[in-house]
Amino acid sequence: MAGSQEEPTLTRPEEENDDDVAKEEDTGAHVAPIIKLEEVAVTTGEEEEDALLDLKAKLYRFDKDGNQWKERGVGTVKILKHKETAKVRLVMRQSKTLKICANHLILASMSLQEHAGSDKSWVWHATDFSDGELKDELFCIRLGSVENAKKFKETFEKIAESQSNTAEGDEATETPAEATESAADLMQNLTVEDRKEEVKEESKVEEKKEDKLEKEKSAESEKET
Repeated sequence: MAGSQEEPTLTRPEEENDDDVAKEEDTGAHVAPIIKLEEVAVTTGEEEEDALLDLKAKLYRFDKDGNQWKERGVGTVKILKHKETAKVRLVMRQSKTLKICANHLILASMSLQEHAGSDKSWVWHATDFSDGELKDELFCIRLGSVENAKKFKETFEKIAESQSNTAEGDEATETPAEATESAADLMQNLTVEDRKEEVKEESKVEEKKEDKLEKEKSAESEKET
């Protein structure tokens, strides 16, 4: 028909043929890596410990300021026993970043409480060291199943009970309870020292105010004379 236009057809460049394409697709060349990576040994700090428990879980901590539970991380919770000292600690790392979200000794004074009627969640107090300093935390852990929750509770409470039966009279070895008490005393001492510094600063402020008032009074007296 007059005025009709044919659809354009896509063609290869004249210099390109099937043999050239085949050669480009399979060259058989071997490209060596530019940088050779060497295997590096990674230490976790758990090499001298035996795992008594290893489960997937979600951890929460209670925020006192906000008066609410906040998610601490999702990952693997472990209960580890040191091969030499026999101390037992709970460690939990986030699954993706491996960041530690819980790290504390399990002591005879610790006990688990059911959280809000859930048969998969447990609540307990601990002096935690996951942030690099000792903090009194209230934790809540949620396990993936009722079976895992029971396993966690049984293992946790069995360890806590065993700590109360630690042999006495061995002054060379400090028990986990003694270690935590020492840490608590240290924190209390630091708090006292901080308060002393605050009192000193308050005294300095009061002295400056008094000096200022004395100067103002002296200036007024000079004007009157």
